[in-house]
Amino acid sequence: MKNRVSDSRQHLAWSQQRLADELGVSRQTVISIERGRFDPSLPLAFRIAAVFNSTIEELFFPDGQE
Repeated sequence: MKNRVSDSRQHLAWSQQRLADELGVSRQTVISIERGRFDPSLPLAFRIAAVFNSTIEELFFPDGQE
């Protein structure tokens, strides 16, 4: 799954650690999500979307769709 988490985070000028703190996860989790190595659980995806005042569909999408 592809995502726009990194772009959204950088738009706010947040570090990966700041996002991790906001979400209650480790920095390594944020790195893995941004690189597409880890797909977040649905509850975590909702928290990510809420932090960016966005929707899950705007942040996450299947490979090949952008």
